[in-house]
Amino acid sequence: MATRSVRYPSLLDAVWPGTNAARDVVLITGGSLAIALSAQLAIPLPFTPVPITAQTLAVGLIGALFGARRGAAALALYLAEGAIGLPVFAQGAAGIAKFMGPTAGYLAGFLASAFVVGRLCELGWGRRFWTAAAALALGDLTVHLYGLAWLSSFDGVETALKLGFYPFIPGNLIKILVGASLLPGGWRLIRRLGLAQPGL
Repeated sequence: MATRSVRYPSLLDAVWPGTNAARDVVLITGGSLAIALSAQLAIPLPFTPVPITAQTLAVGLIGALFGARRGAAALALYLAEGAIGLPVFAQGAAGIAKFMGPTAGYLAGFLASAFVVGRLCELGWGRRFWTAAAALALGDLTVHLYGLAWLSSFDGVETALKLGFYPFIPGNLIKILVGASLLPGGWRLIRRLGLAQPGL
């Protein structure tokens, strides 16, 4: 007989349990704004159209904190905000043209990454440093798979790796380690403060 995998609550669900549409709207909207703010922490590089931003860390944390579906919904709202012209993309960019340019794959990858990290954390990966690091690393890899697949259609695979992957490895490793420290730390904090529901 097949056994179902255990689904753990997200960190936010542990603090604020229950199902409430108004709460979800507030969280999803707040998550989309957090992603938009992280996009403005950008360092353009002269040799590539892909800037250094805090977005991959923010996307992973949103997925981990919100869970797979709500995290993906926050990213979907973020993309919609940019599509209608709000300046939420890196360096205040906006508009539907961003979905056809060389960095469009990374935008799609953000949504997929939030779902991946959220789902892994629902399986309990966000509660210990190394499993949290693995979840965030897989989320980061998801972003780059989408981004490089699209970027390579402009310049080929080898150039795409040089422009959109290799320069970002050191920074991505730092962001993964930061996120992997924050997530278990968050669980320890809410338990210490008595905010988590019993047994979590």
